[in-house]
Amino acid sequence: MGLADLGRIDEVIHGRMRLGIMVYLADAERADFTELKTVLDATQGNLSVHLKKLEEAGFVAIDKSFRDNKPLTRVSITPEGRQAFSAYLDAIGSLIGGRD
Repeated sequence: MGLADLGRIDEVIHGRMRLGIMVYLADAERADFTELKTVLDATQGNLSVHLKKLEEAGFVAIDKSFRDNKPLTRVSITPEGRQAFSAYLDAIGSLIGGRD
């Protein structure tokens, strides 16, 4: 793979914050909003925008509920998101020569 194949890089995932979300969820499977906000050192607004972009792409599912009368937002990676993330890692690996 060479520079001509840069088009394989998924731009929805490639942003720093969205990449961080996907990396975290690929391992954790599911996280609540506050947990993601903390581990990514994000503001509430910034995280919300990036989660919405990933949700629109079908890469994450967002579940809103209440616990003890407080809102609880949980985010999980979808099968499509896991597949897209794997393809993203393969493409990046190919660009740097680490994967075939």
